[in-house]
Amino acid sequence: MPATPLPIGSYVTSWRPGPVTEEDRLNPGPVSAVSALLDLPHTVAGTGDALPPLWQWFYFLRWPAQHELGADGHLRDARFLPPIPDRQRMFAGGRCEISEPLRLGEPTERVSSLSAVTPKQGRTGELLFITERQEFRQSGRLCVVEEQDIVYRSGRGPAGAHPTALDDQATATAEGPWRLSLQPDPTLLFRFSALTANAHRIHYDAPYCRDTEGYPGLVVHGPLLALLMLELVRRNAPERRVRTLSYRLRRPVFAGERILADGAAADGRAGLRIATHREARHATAEVTFACRQD
Repeated sequence: MPATPLPIGSYVTSWRPGPVTEEDRLNPGPVSAVSALLDLPHTVAGTGDALPPLWQWFYFLRWPAQHELGADGHLRDARFLPPIPDRQRMFAGGRCEISEPLRLGEPTERVSSLSAVTPKQGRTGELLFITERQEFRQSGRLCVVEEQDIVYRSGRGPAGAHPTALDDQATATAEGPWRLSLQPDPTLLFRFSALTANAHRIHYDAPYCRDTEGYPGLVVHGPLLALLMLELVRRNAPERRVRTLSYRLRRPVFAGERILADGAAADGRAGLRIATHREARHATAEVTFACRQD
C-alpha cells in the first residue's frame, strides 16, 4: 500500500526564515520600459517623481543561476519558499499601504519577512497560505508596506474548469465608467516576464501550458492584471493619491482573450475589476484615497 501523505502543515512546523534586507536606487529605466509595454506616449515618471502604486514590482529583482530553477521555471529553493514536496505555487492577491509614495532615483531599502503560514483544507485538497511582508524605506522613513498572499499545494490537484478553446473576438460587458481594454499576446507576456524576472513557463511556453499544466493557452500574469486595475486609477484620477489598496486574483486569463479593466470611484474609494466575456471577475481590487490635505 502507498504511504499516507503527511499533512502539509507538518513540513513547516519549524520553518521560520528570518527577514532579509536589500537595497535599490529605483533607477527610472524600468518605469520607462513598463510605460512602453503599456503603449503610453511618454514615461509616467522620472527621477524625483512618485512611483505609481505596485510598480515597486519592477525593482529589487533577482536573476538566479539557471541551475537554480526547477522544471516549471520557478526557483527550487529560496528563503520564503516553503519546504514542501512537489511544490506548486499560485499568486492569490495582496495589500499595500502607502504612507508616502516612493520616489524614483532615491536609495531605497526593502525588508522582506514572513508574516503568516497557514495550512487550510481546500476543495481540491490541502493548501498552504503564505503571506510575505515587505517594508520599503527612503531616507529612513517607512513609505510603503506591502503584503503578498501566495498559495501552495504539495503535488497537483484536479485540473480547473478552464475553457477548451479560446475566443479572441468576444468582449466583456462594461460595468463602470473607468475602462481600459487589452488583448495580451505572447510578446507582451514575454516582455512582462523579463521586466519582473519571472521565468515561470506558463507565461511563455504554450506546449508546457497545455500538456503539463492543463491550460488552453499562455496564462496572463496575475501581477499584470493587478497593475491594469491600478492603471485605471492613474489615468482617471491622477490628482488623487492612493493610500491603501487590496486585490484578489480569482480566475486565470489567457493570451489572446480580450480583457476589460473597469471600475468607478465614490466616497473616497474605488472598486475595480478584470473581466472577459466568460468571467465577470477574474480579479478585483479596492483602492482608498488619501485625504485631500495629506
